[in-house]
Amino acid sequence: MADPGAITREEVLDALRAVEDPELGMDIVELGLVYDAEVAADTVTVTFSLTSMGCPVGPMIQEQIVETVEAMSGVTKCEPNLVWDPAWTPERMSEDAKFILGFG
Repeated sequence: MADPGAITREEVLDALRAVEDPELGMDIVELGLVYDAEVAADTVTVTFSLTSMGCPVGPMIQEQIVETVEAMSGVTKCEPNLVWDPAWTPERMSEDAKFILGFG
């Protein structure tokens, strides 16, 4: 049986909506940059990508991911996992994000 106080993947994703890509002015979940959030006891691993390898705000986004997740009740540690495979593409964005950014 699951721990009733345990944090869920959905709660982590919801919290990550507070992290914005300042260049695009939109949260990283809507942009499709968050690939997964795995919860194991009090540790959360967030697998994410950036719009490009040379993204100048990458370190800031990673820092905000860690700060946001570690601020959640029940989380002791956030382990960021930056990946390039699969590569991010505009198709990963939500329909709203595509519309707002002119991809729809």
